[in-house]
Amino acid sequence: MRVHRSFAFVDVQGFTALTEHQGDERAVELLSAFRALLRDICARRGVRIAKWLGDGVMLVCVETRPLLATILELHHVVCEAASPMQTVSIRSGITSGDVILMEGDDYIGHCVNVAARLCDLADGGEALAVPSVMEALPRWGISLTHRDVTLRGVEKPVTASSIRIDTSGTGRYFDPICGLPLAHTTADETATDPDGETVLFCSSDCLDTWTRRPARVGGTPGSPGAAGGR
Repeated sequence: MRVHRSFAFVDVQGFTALTEHQGDERAVELLSAFRALLRDICARRGVRIAKWLGDGVMLVCVETRPLLATILELHHVVCEAASPMQTVSIRSGITSGDVILMEGDDYIGHCVNVAARLCDLADGGEALAVPSVMEALPRWGISLTHRDVTLRGVEKPVTASSIRIDTSGTGRYFDPICGLPLAHTTADETATDPDGETVLFCSSDCLDTWTRRPARVGGTPGSPGAAGGR
């Protein structure tokens, strides 16, 4: 059966060196932290973990925007925010396209291969995305660079954009659910708390979560509250 899906591959860079220098136990500890973090983000944003690949993972989503939001948040937490993962780096590749769904749980197609190769090519901390997904980039995401890249096993060069969270103009406001830094120009949703303060959200999902459990959020905009903001 042929379906349209968006895919991302994520790799923990330097994992082999980590096992050598810090030992297997420390490597497993960091890998467990990575998986727990990713499960939390994917569950909140509606992205499916298709398969674990040792120190990496393959993600799939029917829609592109939640997948991009997942990758952007993951990179921000691992590479910029305080997290147990900060002693290592990650890299990602994101694509979308038509694929064959084989036996209900495997995806066969060119865009899957391209996503995996982009992940292999990305620098530490970098997320590379193809043009077909860029229209779905959240308002709080930006493209840093565009370049044509040659991928192993792919005949023609592929245009790739390096993406990350837009932190310009942020500082006071954080999404109280996911903890991402936001500005009025980058927030997807806004609300007003019981004290009359403006609350910014990266997505309608975070807004819905906040609306359903306002007593747990607490705090004021500008610092992640008790609802799990990092």
